[in-house]
Amino acid sequence: MTPELIATSSIIAYLLGYGLLCWTHPFRRCPHCKGTGTRTTLLLKRITACRWCHGAGLRLRLGRRVYNHLRRVTRDATTAQGTRLRHHDRAGRP
Repeated sequence: MTPELIATSSIIAYLLGYGLLCWTHPFRRCPHCKGTGTRTTLLLKRITACRWCHGAGLRLRLGRRVYNHLRRVTRDATTAQGTRLRHHDRAGRP
């Protein structure tokens, strides 16, 4: 096997694995609070809710965010096109 084929197949395998991970486990631990959902303030050392995950301890994975955005764009485009065609006759006149 050539090195290009090995590199290509390993990249495809990695992307498929990451896609499967984003599908089965869309959330990951918050890197700022390490999944606890709380942080301590710098001056007073008070415990507050993490501002990045809002106290949940979980964040949406990047791949899942990209998938949700593309799905939303596709849905909005098809919905806008469907409503536009519904209000016109077949020739495209109002």
